[in-house]
Amino acid sequence: MIHTRQDLLEALGVPYSSEQLAAITAPLEPAVIVAGAGSGKTTVMAARVVWLVGTGQVPADAVLGLTFTNKAAGELGQRVRAALAKGGVTPAPGAIEEGEDVGEPTVATYHSFAARLIEEHGLRLGVEPHATLLADSARYQLAARVICRARGPFPALEKRLVDLVVDLLALESEISEHLVDLDDLRAHDRALLARLEPGEGDPAPPVKIAEAITAARRRLEYTELVEAYRAAKAERDLVDFGDQMALGARLAEQCPPVGEALRAQYRVVLLDEYQDTSVAQRRMLVGLFGGGHPVTAVGDPCQAIYGWRGASVANLEEFPEHFARREPDGSSAPARRYTLRENRRNGETILDLANGLAAPLRDLHAGVEPLLASAASRGLGEIRTGLFETYSEEIGWIGEQVAAAMADGVPAREIAVLVRATRDIGPVHGELTRRDIPVEVVGLGGLVHLPEVADVIAVLEVLDEATANTAMVRLLSGPRWRIGLRDLALLGRRARDLVAVPRGDGKSLETAIAVTDLAELVSLSDALAAPGDLGYSGAARARFDALDREIAELRRHGGEPLLDLLHRVIAVTGLDVEIAAAPHALASRRRESLAAFLDVAASFSDLEGDSSVAAFLAYLRAAEEHERGLDSATPGPGDSVKLMTAHKAKGLEWDVVVLPDVTDKVFPSNRGRALWTRRGDAMPIPLRGDRDALPGVGEWTTKAVKACEDAIREQSEHEERRLAYVACTRPRARLVASSHWWGPTQKRRRGPSEYLTAIRAFTDARGLDPGGPWVDEPAPEAQNPQRGIVREYEWPAPLDADALARR
Repeated sequence: MIHTRQDLLEALGVPYSSEQLAAITAPLEPAVIVAGAGSGKTTVMAARVVWLVGTGQVPADAVLGLTFTNKAAGELGQRVRAALAKGGVTPAPGAIEEGEDVGEPTVATYHSFAARLIEEHGLRLGVEPHATLLADSARYQLAARVICRARGPFPALEKRLVDLVVDLLALESEISEHLVDLDDLRAHDRALLARLEPGEGDPAPPVKIAEAITAARRRLEYTELVEAYRAAKAERDLVDFGDQMALGARLAEQCPPVGEALRAQYRVVLLDEYQDTSVAQRRMLVGLFGGGHPVTAVGDPCQAIYGWRGASVANLEEFPEHFARREPDGSSAPARRYTLRENRRNGETILDLANGLAAPLRDLHAGVEPLLASAASRGLGEIRTGLFETYSEEIGWIGEQVAAAMADGVPAREIAVLVRATRDIGPVHGELTRRDIPVEVVGLGGLVHLPEVADVIAVLEVLDEATANTAMVRLLSGPRWRIGLRDLALLGRRARDLVAVPRGDGKSLETAIAVTDLAELVSLSDALAAPGDLGYSGAARARFDALDREIAELRRHGGEPLLDLLHRVIAVTGLDVEIAAAPHALASRRRESLAAFLDVAASFSDLEGDSSVAAFLAYLRAAEEHERGLDSATPGPGDSVKLMTAHKAKGLEWDVVVLPDVTDKVFPSNRGRALWTRRGDAMPIPLRGDRDALPGVGEWTTKAVKACEDAIREQSEHEERRLAYVACTRPRARLVASSHWWGPTQKRRRGPSEYLTAIRAFTDARGLDPGGPWVDEPAPEAQNPQRGIVREYEWPAPLDADALARR
C-alpha cells in the first residue's frame, strides 16, 4: 500500500519535482495538466495511476487512458503497467470483491475508443454496429468513384479529378469534425449568396466579395458531392475515422445511459495530448465524462500544431469550464490546473532559445510560463547556424554537419533532419546518400519527393491527365530526356497554339503550367504528339517523338491494376536499369525507396480490389501537402539518420537535430489555413464548433473580409511558431539550423526567416560560436548564380565500376 508521497517516491525510485508530485497526487476530480516540452508528462500519468491504485482510490481496471496513435497508446500502456509492477501496489482491503480479477488499466486511441462505442451502442442511433472501417486509401477510391458518377452539373468546380477528390474529402472531414448538418451548411451558403450576389443591373462586387460568392457556390456543389459520398458509405455499411468521432459524439449527447455505463466502468479517465483533440472528440468526451467525473487532461498549448487538420487548442484552454468539478455543496467550479515546467530533455542553452521563440505564444495562453532547465542540463546544449549564398551550398553544409556529429560519436539513429517543406527531403536524402550516410525517410509525404519515386509519380500524372503540364516538364527537363529551356519554351508556345489561346506576354511555358481554368487548359502532352515546326533542335525533336511513343505505349495499359501499371512504368522508362547501374550504396537505397513506394501502392485498393490512378494520385497529394494522418509511420529502429517533416517529430527526441531551409516563406510557411471566404473546401467559421475562438467577418465589406482573413493568417503564424518551438525542443545536445539566399532556380532572392534570424541573434548575444558562415545579403542587382549553371547528364547512366568488377 501507498499512503504518502514519500511512499510513492520510494516505490518508484523517481526523483519527481514538486510540480510533478502535485499533479500525481491531485484529488480525485477533474484537472488539467499543462505539461511543457520534455517535462515528463507520460511519467506523471503513469505515476498518477500508481498513486490512485496504490492508495486504494480506484482499482486498476477502472482506469481509462486515451491518446492519439497506436504507438503512443502502446507506450503509455506499457509505462503504466511497468509503474504498477515497480510500485508493487495492491488493491486496498475492501476495494474489490473477494476473488475478483484485479485487471489492468485500459489504454486506447481516441478513434479505437469511439469505434468500440459504435460497436456496442451504435444500434441506439440506427447504426450498424459492425460497420467496416474505411481505410484512408479506400476513402480516396470511393470519393473518386462518387465524383465520376455524380450527375451534376457542377459549373463552379473547374478542377482536375485529383484535386476534386482531395477537396471533397477535406470538406467532408471538417463537416464531421464540427458535427455540422449538411442542411445547415447549405442554408448558410444560400443565405450568404442571397446577401452578396449582385442583382440585375448592379455593378460587379469588389474582389473580396466576389471571392466569397465563388467560394459559397463551390461549397454548395461540394456539399452535393459530400452527400453522395456519405450515401455511398452508408450503402456499403462503411465508416471512416471522422464518422467514428461524429457518431461517438452523438451517442454521448443523445444517449445518456451510454455515459452512465462508462462512468461506472471507468472511475478515472486520462486524456493525453488534449490540445490536439477536435471539436467532435471534445463533445464526445464531455458528453460521456463531464459533470464532475475525475478526468485528467494533459497537454501543452505551445505544441498545438494540428489546427489545420481539425484540432482545436481551445479545447485545452476551456477544459476547466467544460469539465467543471463538483463542490461539496453541489455547485460547480472550474477544474483545477497544474503545471509541469521543469524540462529534463534539452540542454540549458537550447531550452533558453526555445523559451525565447515561444514568448509570443505564452502571451496568447494565460498561465503558461517559460520552461526551467533541470540541474543536470545546466550549461549544456550547442547551437549551430549557417546562412549560405546558394541552396546547394546549404545542403552540402547540412551533410557536413551530420557527418561531423557522427565523427563526434553520435550514433546515426540519434540524429534527425527535420524539414518544413517536403521538397527539401529529396536534396537532403541525396546529399546524405552521396556521403554514404545511412538515412531513413519517415512517412509517405517525404517518400514522394525522392527522385526515383517522383519520376514514377510524374509519369502516372501524365498518363492520368493530358494537362498534367508540371509533371511533363519534370520528365522533359530531367536527366533522361534533357530538353533545354529554349525547346521547352517552344513546346509551351505550341501547346497554346493548339487551343488557340492568346499568349499574352509570351511566357508560354509558365502559362501552360500555371493555368487552371478548364476552358483554357493547354496540354504539353498534345504538343508533344504534334510539335509542329517551331525551330526545335534536332535532338529535342527526336526525344519528343521517343517520349510520345513511350507515353502512348503506357496509356494502352492504363486499365491494368495499379501495381502492374507501376511495374510497367518502371520497366518501360528504364528506371530499374538506371538504379541497377548506380554505385552500389546508392543503388541499394534507391531500390529501398522504390520498394517502399510500391508497398504503398500494393496496399492501395478499394473494397472491390480495384484501384484508380486518379484516386492514388489524390492520396499521394494529400500526404505530400498536408500529412492528414494518411500514414502513421514512425522512425524504425535501424541505425540511420531520420529524415522527416517537423510535424512528424512531435513527441520524439534525438541527440542532434538539424533544421534546413529555415527560410523566409518556407519556415514559417506562408501557406496557412484555407480561407473559407475564398475556398469552397473550407468550413465557414460561423458553423465551426470552435467559432468563439476564431475571427468572424461581421459586415460583408472589403475591409471586414480582409480583416477576417488577416486574423486567420495571424492564427496560422501562431501555429507555425508552435511548430518551430516543437522542432527546437527535440534535440538533447545540439541544434543545427540553416538557410540560403538563392534557391535552385528562383529569380528572386530568399534569405533567412525570422526564426533563423532570432536563433543567430541568440547565439550572438550569448557570445557563442555560430559554427557556420553567415553570408551577407546579395546586392540589389545580383542574380541567382545557380540559374546559369548548365547541368550535363549521361544517359543511359554509366555502369558502376565496382559492380562490373564484382562480375
